[in-house]
Amino acid sequence: MQPGGAAAAMEPAPGPQEKYHLITRNLQEVLGEDKLMAILKERELKIYWGTATTGKPHVAYFVPMSKIADFLKAGCEVTILFADLHAYLDNMKAPWELLDLRTRYYENVIKAMLESIGVPLEKLKFVRGTDYQLSKEYTLDVYRLSSVVTQHDTKKAGAEVVKQVEHPLLSGLLYPGLQALDEEYLKVDAQFGGVDQRKIFTFAEKYLPSLGYAKRIHLMNPMVPGLTGSKMSSSEEDSKIDLLDRKEDVKKKLKKAFCEPGNVENNGVLSFIKHVLFPLKSEFVVLREEKWGGNKTYTAYEALEKDFAEQVVHPGDLKNSVEVALNKLLDPIREKFNSPELKKLTNAAYPSPSKAKPAEKGTKNSEPETVVPSRLDIRVGKVISVEKHPDADSLYVEKIDVGEPEPRTVVSGLVQFVPKEQLQDRLVVLLCNLKPQKMRGVESQGMVLCATSLGEPRQVEPLDPPDGCCAGERVYVEGYEGGEPDDELKPKKKVFEKLQADFHVSEDCVAQWKQRNFLTKLGRVSCKSLKGGSIS
Repeated sequence: MQPGGAAAAMEPAPGPQEKYHLITRNLQEVLGEDKLMAILKERELKIYWGTATTGKPHVAYFVPMSKIADFLKAGCEVTILFADLHAYLDNMKAPWELLDLRTRYYENVIKAMLESIGVPLEKLKFVRGTDYQLSKEYTLDVYRLSSVVTQHDTKKAGAEVVKQVEHPLLSGLLYPGLQALDEEYLKVDAQFGGVDQRKIFTFAEKYLPSLGYAKRIHLMNPMVPGLTGSKMSSSEEDSKIDLLDRKEDVKKKLKKAFCEPGNVENNGVLSFIKHVLFPLKSEFVVLREEKWGGNKTYTAYEALEKDFAEQVVHPGDLKNSVEVALNKLLDPIREKFNSPELKKLTNAAYPSPSKAKPAEKGTKNSEPETVVPSRLDIRVGKVISVEKHPDADSLYVEKIDVGEPEPRTVVSGLVQFVPKEQLQDRLVVLLCNLKPQKMRGVESQGMVLCATSLGEPRQVEPLDPPDGCCAGERVYVEGYEGGEPDDELKPKKKVFEKLQADFHVSEDCVAQWKQRNFLTKLGRVSCKSLKGGSIS
């Protein structure tokens, strides 16, 4: 018996109501509440959480890890599924030759995360999808299911989870059916996931009974905003902190995180405290200098949110406090992955794209530098103010919020094309990593990307992000979601100019690079009317 085991054994087992509270706290939605309570009155709940082994797990994975800790406290029998086959089916997010390596990476990193928050691994069951999804029985059930579901329902079910592309592969339509069948083959009462899985969950509830299988309970976490205010995503570098990021990288990303004074909506920093740090410790300490009131310990998240909304807690203090708490969680993971074996696994599972070193002065026959769209730091911006340039009639000086602590000053030549009132408070698309330069005495810290007509008279329209985007959300080119943008584009390298040569507007007014769409997590970037135009 481990130290403390005897004391733990003397603690009274939680009753059905207490178990129900632990299982459902902080969830956004539960489908099958009555069935859940009925099971808890009779026996322990059997539940599974699955993760497709695609991009590197990031700190938002602590949200489901925290709930798994709750499930174990409630006495649940928990299975963790490493959904390797799903990763391949989802538009080949994990190439077949990397599938085993990425699954091994996930196994190691998820276990390291669970250990860092004190979850006993011996109480969990770990399963790979391909351990049973390639069996004769499972394959036959896939065919049986495909004979009763419609293409419409399958496509609808995967809309929030399966990567959406212009010409989808058949494999993406198989994805929701496999996830539904997993509930039966893992012999569970319930499946746990994010609320973005809801359509797959209702798909499973509708179709599993048609195969003679029971309808399961579904437990859904809210989607935690990323550091830019949008969903935290493996493919959106600025929105997430990697589990193996160095302390200086954590500081840098948190410093850039969207955390507007008094704003509790789409605040990724506050959400991380609510869904990870509070459930783990039952308290959170805001670290402050004595002159600002000194440290303050909160034992209820609602009190912290209220103080932040009333600007009693400053965003800088909140970020610094999260940085300290987060690094305590990440330190044991970093230490584990510092071993030669796991370093080798990480590099093999996620090989870096070959990027040639710049040629040294005087050398010949050097490889050209790789010029890809992911090197551009393009973000959604919100125009806070617009004024005429004091020394140039054709220029506006705008203040644009891009999810940073302070808005950026941007000078743009839009006076002749866009009325001032049409720019005020609108969302725009901003290139953020150009070298700042003075335009008639005012330093411009970015470029508003616009569609431009090819003929005369010249027309210009700012590009439009999809409705619902937040300031600071990353804009990327389809197929180039990964990769870190350059900190600053060097003018002599002409990276933007080389890429811009292939920017254009499609016949349905969508911004593209080489026929690949400009996207945010909410959809395509477009313009109002300039079909076939250029983008600058």
